[in-house]
Amino acid sequence: MFNFDEQSGELTASEEPSNKKLKKTKSSKKEKKAKKPMSKKRKVITTIIIVLVLLLVGAGVCFILWGNDIIAKITGGQGNVFDLLTFTEPTYERLKTDENGRTNILAFGTSGYNMDGDEGNGTHDGAQLTDSIMAISLNQDTGDIAMISLPRDLKASPTCTATGKINEIYWCNGGKGGANTEEEAEAAQALMNEVGTILNIDFQYFAHLNWGSLIQIVDTLGGINVTLDEGIYDYNWTGAVYEPGIQYTINGEQALGLARARHGTTGGDFSRGASQQKILIGIKDKVFEKDLSLTDILGLASALGDNLRTNFSLEELKSLAHLTSEFDLNSMRNVSLYPDYMTTGSINGISYVLPRGGAGNYASIQDYVAKMTNNDPRVYEEATILVLNATETPYLASNEQTTLEEEGYSNITADNAPTGEYPDDYTLYVLDDSTPGTKKMLEEKYSTHAKSYDELSPEISHNYNFVLILGPSPSAESDN
Repeated sequence: MFNFDEQSGELTASEEPSNKKLKKTKSSKKEKKAKKPMSKKRKVITTIIIVLVLLLVGAGVCFILWGNDIIAKITGGQGNVFDLLTFTEPTYERLKTDENGRTNILAFGTSGYNMDGDEGNGTHDGAQLTDSIMAISLNQDTGDIAMISLPRDLKASPTCTATGKINEIYWCNGGKGGANTEEEAEAAQALMNEVGTILNIDFQYFAHLNWGSLIQIVDTLGGINVTLDEGIYDYNWTGAVYEPGIQYTINGEQALGLARARHGTTGGDFSRGASQQKILIGIKDKVFEKDLSLTDILGLASALGDNLRTNFSLEELKSLAHLTSEFDLNSMRNVSLYPDYMTTGSINGISYVLPRGGAGNYASIQDYVAKMTNNDPRVYEEATILVLNATETPYLASNEQTTLEEEGYSNITADNAPTGEYPDDYTLYVLDDSTPGTKKMLEEKYSTHAKSYDELSPEISHNYNFVLILGPSPSAESDN
C-alpha cells in the first residue's frame, strides 16, 4: 500500500495493517532521518533509472518486431527472431542437394532501389528485369564453390514480350507484382527452371537481391576493395572507369555503377557478370576482415531485410552462414562461358547473346558446366603434372604416370630428372596456386608437403602446375 503526499509529491509506503496493533515506540534519530523527503538529486536519479528501464523494455519489443519483420522478409515467413536466440550448442542441418551432392543457388538481382521496383521518382517495369543472373554451386563437405554468370541478353524460351531475353523471365512470370508476394516466389521458380534448363543444373534455392541495396551495404562496410581482370572505361553511362590489375577501394555508389557497367568493356554483359562476382567477393572479404560494430550489423541486417528475398528457411540460413565461415572463400571459382561457349548475334534485328552451337543448343555449355561443378578437383582443375625419375631404375616415371592416370589424374608427362641429389622418396613442387584441390590430394597421396616453385631447380621445366620427383625408395619398391 502507498500514500501520495500532494504537497511534497512523495510516494511513500503506508504502514502494514498488522502494524497498527503494535504499540508505538519512540522513533530514533535514524528513523526520523529516513522519513525526511527524498532529495532532488535522488529523485532525478530514480527518474532516470525508471526511464532507462522503460526504454530497454521498449527497445527489446522493437528489436523483436524489427527482427521478425526482417527475418520474415528474407525467408518468406519461415522463421522469427526467437529462433536465433538459442542458449544451447548450435546445430546445423544440411542444406538440400542435387543428385550429385551439391547445393545450387540461383542468385539474381533487379535494379530498382527497392524490391517493388521504385527507381527515381516512380515505378517502372524495367526495374524488375533481372540484370544479373548467377548460379552458385557448392559442396558442403569440401567447401568447393563455383560461380557461373549468365548475360541478361541471352536468348531464352518465349516470354511475354516479342524480345524473349532471359532477363524478362522473372518479370513476365509475376515478378512485377511486388515484393513478398506469392507471385514473386512463382516468378523466381520460373527463372530457376529456365536457368536450370540452360545449364542442366537442379536448383534448390534462390536469392533475389536488389542491386540498389549495394549502396547501403558497401557504405556500411566503409567501402570494399576490387581488382578487375580487364579494364572498364564506361565514361558516358555509369562513370565506371577502372584499369586492370589495380586494386581500387570503392564506395556504395561506385559499386552500383560497376555492377551495372557493360559499356566500354571487352565482353559487354559478360564483363558485367565478372564485375558483379568481384563485388560480391569484395563484400565477403570486407565482412570477414572488418570488426563489425553493433551499428554496422544492424545496418547490414536492415539493408538485407529490405532488399533480399530467398526460399531458405531460417535454419537453412544459419547453416549457410556457418558454412561460409568454415569455407576458404578465397578459393571460389569463377566459371566463364565467354567467349568459348557463348557469342553475340542478331535475330530479326534484335541483338542477343547466343550459344556457340546456335539458339537453344546448350549441349556444349552443359558439358562444360558439368565438368566445372564436378566434386572431383582432378576433373575441373585439369592440373598438369611432370613426373621425373631421379633413380637408375628404368620406366619408374612412366609407371607412376600410369598409376596416376588410373586414379583420375590427367595431363601427365614422364621423364628423367637432371643429374643431382634427390634424397627424398617423393618430392612434390607446386608452381602456382590455381589448383588447390589437386594439390591437397597429391600431398595426401604422397604423404608430403608441396614445396614452392622457387625451390625447384632452374634445370627443371616450370611449365607445369606440379613437378613430382621420384627418389630412392620408389626404385627399391620397383626392384621388389
